[in-house]
Amino acid sequence: LLHITDMSWGRIKHPSELFAVGDEIKVKILKYDREKERVSLGLKQVSPNPWDDVEYKFPVGVTVKGKVVSLKDYGAFIELEEGIEGLVHISEMSWTRRVKHPSKMVAVGDMVEAVVLDVDVKQNRISLGMKQLEENPYEKVVEKYPPGTVVQGIIRNIADFGVFVELEPGIDGLVHITDLSWTQRVRHPSELYKKGDEVQAMVLNIDNSGEKPKISLGIKQLQQDPWDRIPYDYPIGKIIEVKILKLAEFGAFAEIEPGIEGLVHVSEMDWTNKNVAPSKVVTLGEEVEVMVLEIDEDKRRISLGMKQCKANPWEEFAENVKRGDKVKGPVKSITDFGVFVGLAQGIDGLVHLSDLSWHEPGESAVRNFKKGQEVEAIVLAVDVERERISLGIKQLDGDPFATYTTLNDRGALVTGKVKTVDARGAEVQLTDDVTGYLRASEISRDRVEDARNVLKEGDEVSAMIINVDRKARSIQLSIKAKDAADQQEQMQRLSQSNERENAGTTSLGALLRAKLDNK
Repeated sequence: LLHITDMSWGRIKHPSELFAVGDEIKVKILKYDREKERVSLGLKQVSPNPWDDVEYKFPVGVTVKGKVVSLKDYGAFIELEEGIEGLVHISEMSWTRRVKHPSKMVAVGDMVEAVVLDVDVKQNRISLGMKQLEENPYEKVVEKYPPGTVVQGIIRNIADFGVFVELEPGIDGLVHITDLSWTQRVRHPSELYKKGDEVQAMVLNIDNSGEKPKISLGIKQLQQDPWDRIPYDYPIGKIIEVKILKLAEFGAFAEIEPGIEGLVHVSEMDWTNKNVAPSKVVTLGEEVEVMVLEIDEDKRRISLGMKQCKANPWEEFAENVKRGDKVKGPVKSITDFGVFVGLAQGIDGLVHLSDLSWHEPGESAVRNFKKGQEVEAIVLAVDVERERISLGIKQLDGDPFATYTTLNDRGALVTGKVKTVDARGAEVQLTDDVTGYLRASEISRDRVEDARNVLKEGDEVSAMIINVDRKARSIQLSIKAKDAADQQEQMQRLSQSNERENAGTTSLGALLRAKLDNK
């Protein structure tokens, strides 16, 4: 069998192209299959293989001429001589034309010239290029379009990330979506442009590291960046009029000028209500006065405030009400840490649990209040910056601890009843609002291991105040110190009595001696 692939080193479609029935030909036996009783023959093998010296006949870089013998989607096969073909890939057909199929450039039977790009002897492949016969337009791109050059072109394609602008046949530049506009929030380039639009742009950069240089263009760069003047036109503290464009849970976006927006955060809408719904304060399209609070040039953000255009109720309160003044208002809310009292202009003051009562723990005292109840309190502190007002209810009455310790300071002897007792000591009720503490070690001169062995609730005790801590509001008592003071007092009295008696005896003896001497 002489297979068609072994008839010629070149291309044939049918054996009849080489010979007819009855022709005598010289062939070479290639293989003998005894099992199938078949002999494989070769005609082309009788003549030398043209690929044996292909590297010498068609060296890389040489210009060759051949006939187009086949077209595929990916390129055209060129017969350089019988049995030797080269492939011109569609990407190697033109520098500037976008070749989707080789039939757009050549047809079967055409004689064409090409440049040898690569020779692979092992795979019997020759890569050819037609465009290499022309001047490479990309070599002059850097020279022709230096950064800063203003160019004009036609939008050839639109992608999610930008638009491709054709500057000249085969030379495109990309305008990234971020370089379309300084001010507009562009979600997709099609919002601004369509294919075929003629546009002007500025060359921003050329990346010449690849085969084709990548040209970066910018349309917004043709105009001045408005953010260059924003800090000067809208300095911090300036009051301006804006238009509400969009509402969100966290605030409202407002138009300062076409393309320039600022955010009024919900916390900057009202002095007293930090979590107010923006829709309850402003409406879409409404024009309002705001103050410029902050400008972040790097992130291109402007923070605005509405409440700053109104009087600050915290400042007014601080001007009109001083520390120690009495105020009245309804209980607005009751929390785990205190009672909020409503004051003027919608602001609240906090009565902390510790400032509700002198004689009752805060956790218990807070149960005496209910929402809506009108209460009176004393202003303890006003912090305008932190927007906090501290109030006290117990301060309406005199401080029983201060009054008691003024009259009964360290060293005073006092009497009280045991309120509670444990091994370490006893709490003694001195008055309705004041208690003292008697340690087990201060009960007696003798060692007391457990105060409960000596005292019980309800016992009346007399003791000496040995320490007063006005900051901690505590009084330390000692029976041992009182007993020692009593003993010392008795010793002093006895000593004074003895001195008087001795003084009387000495005077009588002196008188008798004087009388005898006179005789």
